[in-house]
Amino acid sequence: MFKILEKKQLNASVTSIKFEAPFIAKKVMPGQFVIVRIDEKGERIPLTVSNFDRQEGSVTVVVQAIGFTTKKLVALETGDSVLDLVGPLGKPTEFGMPKKAIVIGGGVGCAIAYPQAKALYNIGVDVTVISGFRSKDIVIYEEEFKAVSNKLYITTDDGSYGQKGFVTEVLDKLLKEDNYDLVIAIGPVMMMKFVSKVTKPYGIKTIVSLNPIMIDGTGMCGGCRVNVGGQTKFACVDGPDFDGHSVDFDELVRRNGFYKNEEEHKCRLGDKTNG
Repeated sequence: MFKILEKKQLNASVTSIKFEAPFIAKKVMPGQFVIVRIDEKGERIPLTVSNFDRQEGSVTVVVQAIGFTTKKLVALETGDSVLDLVGPLGKPTEFGMPKKAIVIGGGVGCAIAYPQAKALYNIGVDVTVISGFRSKDIVIYEEEFKAVSNKLYITTDDGSYGQKGFVTEVLDKLLKEDNYDLVIAIGPVMMMKFVSKVTKPYGIKTIVSLNPIMIDGTGMCGGCRVNVGGQTKFACVDGPDFDGHSVDFDELVRRNGFYKNEEEHKCRLGDKTNG
């Protein structure tokens, strides 16, 4: 069992949950994820680690409550426990040796981009963060990013906070004004696709964190396969980070939509009213 040490509501649908998990905290690196199972009848849900504290023995994940299991997870309180927390899974982010980097987060992806920015900033890299949201009411991780970046730009689609527009507009302006040797983009698939399009003419190393359908997290089910450079890769073991200039984003969008109807389905197995 893995106890919840702390729970914070970040906005109306997004919750930060800190788990007691000393063995995972000892090994986890930026870019890696865990798989959570609430109870023995629960589904397995992959969640990228948004923060960790090796001394405290804790890992933090950020959950958007959009389905049955995520809603059940965020309904738990401090002191409650989940049955399984498996990890760290996936490969850590390979930063190389950049001098100036741009880290981009979109929506909930900002929580996943935070450990990347933090790791780069802590080794002396000049870090610029661009975080994008639909509106002011869902902005998250603003103060956290301020602490681990040299510059922070916030954009909102409706202009209710920060700069009106998209992260790609700020990115394009920055790339025209200065030289950067690394861009990391984490968020909605289409955001990562267009960030990669903006950086490609500059030849800048661009890392994206992919979010395909995932079940076991060990490469056996094949559900998380993605097309990278014309080759089939598995996000759970080969990623989740990949070269943004080589990812077939259109195929990823199609695959992510395969089970949209099923995700809205309410399972009635074990329901005594169901025959």
